[in-house]
Amino acid sequence: MKPFSTLIALPLLGIAAGVQAGGVSLYEVGQEDMGLANAGAAARAQDPSVLMSNPAGIANLEGTQINLAGQLVLGHLRFDRDGDNTTSGNEGGNALDALPGSSFFISHQLDDRATIGFGMYGNFGLALNYDDDWAGRYFVQDTALLGISFQPTFAYRFTDDLAVGIGPRLMYGVFRSEMAIDNNPLGFGDQPDGQLEYRSHDWGAGVNAGLLYSLSPGTRLGLAYTSKIDLQFEDRPSLDGIDNPILEVSLRRLAADQLSIDMRVPQSVIASLYHELNPEWTLLASAGWQDWSEFGKMSIDIDGQNPQGLTADRRYKDTWHLSLGAQRHLSPRLRWNMGLAYDSSAVDDEDRTVDNPMAETWRLATGFNYRLDEGLDLNVSYALVWLGDMEVDQQKRVSGKRVSGEYSNSALHILGGGVIWRF
Repeated sequence: MKPFSTLIALPLLGIAAGVQAGGVSLYEVGQEDMGLANAGAAARAQDPSVLMSNPAGIANLEGTQINLAGQLVLGHLRFDRDGDNTTSGNEGGNALDALPGSSFFISHQLDDRATIGFGMYGNFGLALNYDDDWAGRYFVQDTALLGISFQPTFAYRFTDDLAVGIGPRLMYGVFRSEMAIDNNPLGFGDQPDGQLEYRSHDWGAGVNAGLLYSLSPGTRLGLAYTSKIDLQFEDRPSLDGIDNPILEVSLRRLAADQLSIDMRVPQSVIASLYHELNPEWTLLASAGWQDWSEFGKMSIDIDGQNPQGLTADRRYKDTWHLSLGAQRHLSPRLRWNMGLAYDSSAVDDEDRTVDNPMAETWRLATGFNYRLDEGLDLNVSYALVWLGDMEVDQQKRVSGKRVSGEYSNSALHILGGGVIWRF
């Protein structure tokens, strides 16, 4: 591969700001599970949002139920550079913009055995937006990977204790990336930076499947599997302000008509327990695994006069999730949720990058559900997602440019709420 084509291709391989588990895990879509830190998500089965975690859960719901929810993700992700940087510029500001979202779930009981449902939700993705002239601008300036899922669902109760469910999951993915191109790669001259921009979208498909088993009238176990989803982004990269004649010659040789980037949304498994300890307290727990090692293996193909291909392994690791929670029934109408969760990191410290800064996360969450009447519930939730301090030391292979420093006290603050109608 020509050196300049490597400069274009390599940054795009890793720009996947949509991080689900391990780094910035997004289990929250405004539903009541948000206030439980995902504890019991595959077994709680108290509203239609359960079909996202376990399709079998809607078999527990009577009549027709609708859940409309929303959330707002706020964050603190500020980079502090150290003395090992080789590029001038500021520290990028707070890279996490406010990100709103919403979800919709519905279930309908066909008879005593069969229930159908549908969900639309976005639990995959975040976005990073650094200052244009920050010290890591040749790695990334602005990037986003967002996925919206559409899931029709069918659940069937084989016995009074056992229900199974399945739902095809269609995901619409949007990918955006911007980075600066150095017009003075050898250190001579004072030309302003050029700009590389890439935008694309794609549809992918997978499946959610699960079972729900009642161990006793107040205790149930949920087990669910979510398959991988392949997304292939294809578009022509846009370059602007390339004033260096050497770079212009390299671009003509590259003649890129289309850039194809393959990404894989990880498959996952979750097991959850729901146990009514007494009329006032319910205990919940979840344990899960997500296949982030496959997400780290991405390929890129450049189609043009000189077609080229490259595969990169970012050395991501599979992640593990553990959460514990409780529901306290303060009155027949008011329920208090609380939860604590841990997700392992998908990267070791030496493999962390500024386009996708990931680390182990701790989650502390709480919320309330209030029943206005027999057919209407309101809920509000808050979750703190703590990533702590994340060191980064990243260097380009060809140009040798280096960005080094730390994200200190990194965290997400997620506010959510919703309404549930029962007919």
